[in-house]
Amino acid sequence: MSLSWSRTSRVIAGTAAALAVLTACGGGGDATGSADGEPVRLTFWGWAKGSKEVVDAFNASHTDIEVTFEEIPSGNAGGYAKISNAVKAGNAPDLVSIEYPSLPEFVSSGALQEIGDVLPESARAALLPQAVELTTLGGKSWAVPFDAAPQAFYYRKDLFEKYRVEVPTTWDGFRKAAEQVRRADPKARIATFFPDDPTTFEAMAWQAGAQWFKAEGDTWKIDTTDPATTRVTAYWQGLLDDGLVHKNASFSPEWTGSLKNGTTVGYLGASWGAGVLKGTLPEQSGKWAVAPLPSWDGKPASGMLGGSTFAVPKSSRHKAAAVEFATWMATTEEGVKARIASGTSSAFPAATALRPVAKEAFDAGFYGGQDIYALFEAAGASITPQWSWGPATGTTNTAIKDRFGAVAAGGPTLADAVRAGHDATVAELTRRGLKVEG
Repeated sequence: MSLSWSRTSRVIAGTAAALAVLTACGGGGDATGSADGEPVRLTFWGWAKGSKEVVDAFNASHTDIEVTFEEIPSGNAGGYAKISNAVKAGNAPDLVSIEYPSLPEFVSSGALQEIGDVLPESARAALLPQAVELTTLGGKSWAVPFDAAPQAFYYRKDLFEKYRVEVPTTWDGFRKAAEQVRRADPKARIATFFPDDPTTFEAMAWQAGAQWFKAEGDTWKIDTTDPATTRVTAYWQGLLDDGLVHKNASFSPEWTGSLKNGTTVGYLGASWGAGVLKGTLPEQSGKWAVAPLPSWDGKPASGMLGGSTFAVPKSSRHKAAAVEFATWMATTEEGVKARIASGTSSAFPAATALRPVAKEAFDAGFYGGQDIYALFEAAGASITPQWSWGPATGTTNTAIKDRFGAVAAGGPTLADAVRAGHDATVAELTRRGLKVEG
């Protein structure tokens, strides 16, 4: 897999003015067992399915560290706000889940501890180098990568066959397929535009070759109106204007209900979506299949939608123990198997040697026995290399999300929303005293 931060992180490493607050510190490296023989007690916040099972398996096999798991909302649904507020209040947990796009913002705000001094080189070597680079900013290590998240298209194989719709390989073909689905069933749509989730749109822009954020010297260059983004924006505006996709919040009751009753026959998601659908729609086992994401020219291409890491908030006094637990989750067979054991979770590990383990542990019967991991491997290899994330992703996404909701209600255009994200980002970085062009 080829990701873009290898280039960007090296630029950032030499530009202290561009990321002036990447020197966040706090906490310290503790021993993994306490002096009185009692286990080190950690608190872990996350939302990924299978997390509780992972914690239970770790606790059952370790005596020197004891982990308490607290489920929080997914990051963009309030989880990140909860983490940020806890950090400010000084009562954050010892370990948190943070997706790759949001990591720079937490780092730049001084919310996390640098963990390079307690992350074993053997663990680092077991992880996809590009994933390690995604968590390396300013020459320092800020999180343990867990998974990668190449895009994929999930579809109701039975309904595609019933409606005689071919699985699209291009975006032109996707629109034609969307028209066929609607003709076959006026209530049905091929997929859903998520007005509450700008990250899905950003992954589409990434796949098309966009580059919104670029660090050059001591300057951040911001451009959300490049030709690739403009193409994606116009395409999805057309689908919305012509009523070819649903407009429901991601993972909402409305979206889930439309999947259950067959009025949504496809899902543009990521590798982790395999477990989401399996856990949400057990009664539809055998009816779903997975295909590569359509591309603009029919050649393999993908962005990355999410992907998670484990990071240590600055207030934790148990950094070494927290990283030991995170490393166990990310780099051991036991950790990966435990996550998938719930039957509702899938994982495409950043630890490349563990992907066969994940494949074996995941029951693909929901997808008719399809080798979905081979598809994810190919999708991961096709991730386009030019994208990088900026240090104000929260600001960018909030501005876009606010306008996307209005777009779905028939208000401004997607282009207006993306431009608002650009303007808000420039204003925020300027407020922070960073040099910005855009």
